[in-house]
Amino acid sequence: MNLVPFLATDFLGQPLTAWAIFFVIIVALLAFDLGFANKGDHEIGIRRSLVFSALYIAVALLFGAWVWHDLGATAGMDYLTGFLVEKSLALDNIFVISLIFAAFAIPRAYQHRVLFWGIVGVVVLRAIMIGVGAALISNVSWILYVFGAFLLFTGVKMLFAGDEPVDIEKNPVIRFVRRFIPVTAKLHGHNFFVREARPRDGKLALVATPLFLALVSIEIADIVFAVDSVPAVFAITTDPYIVYTSNIFAILGLRALYFALAAAVHRFHYLKYALALVLIAVGGKIFWAHLVGPVSSAVSLSLTLGLLAGGVILSLWKTRGEAKNAVQRG
Repeated sequence: MNLVPFLATDFLGQPLTAWAIFFVIIVALLAFDLGFANKGDHEIGIRRSLVFSALYIAVALLFGAWVWHDLGATAGMDYLTGFLVEKSLALDNIFVISLIFAAFAIPRAYQHRVLFWGIVGVVVLRAIMIGVGAALISNVSWILYVFGAFLLFTGVKMLFAGDEPVDIEKNPVIRFVRRFIPVTAKLHGHNFFVREARPRDGKLALVATPLFLALVSIEIADIVFAVDSVPAVFAITTDPYIVYTSNIFAILGLRALYFALAAAVHRFHYLKYALALVLIAVGGKIFWAHLVGPVSSAVSLSLTLGLLAGGVILSLWKTRGEAKNAVQRG
């Protein structure tokens, strides 16, 4: 079989070569992470977390440069805009993940393992969600306006909503898992499943550990966050390749970023309002393009970058006293 014509075959708007390059990079990064960089159970310090987070961001930006060069400036700017939006939305995800680990009393030494397999699940789940979204857009043209209205509603709601506590144990999926899958009362190292003697007959049976419940909870959290982030990137571009690659590269570094920001995520309080404005702007872009005219990718990227940078700077400035007190206590 001649691979050249096959790799040139179009798949969801891009040749298979482009998809192959992306997946080779993702598999290589995951293999490097699990097989070499973070082998074994150990706590990941802030410095190591920042180094690996910077590595993932650098790879994502290099991929963006390749997209810009190979697919054009518009595709490159759309990729960067989607990456920025998804990366920023991931900060809220970090807060929820920290609550999940606290709820199930997961030690820091095992958190990386849960996050790694959580990311693997995200790669699959996001592919399904984005595939469904792309199919809807290609067959039901007005669905973009539904996405736009949803983003406007979500953005306005985010502006005025308070910080509501998350009760993991009340999640219906977790209740379902507990009802149909036996769960151990304590951890068994880094294992998701172990064999334990059943109380009624003493026979060994496969049971889940709290580590597995934490993994399920993180996957549920990602699905919830994807309801916002996937329509947001589709509002920026309808190219499934740009939507999926920007999503996955942004999430891929979430695991590394988590260990650096979990303890300091409260300092980014005002970023929530910047994100709300970004969602409103992205949702409004769809209606603006219909009523007035298309909005250039450069304008979208500049507006997104400006709002997010403003949110980060304002958050750090407003909470600078907390940072000084932390240094003095340390």
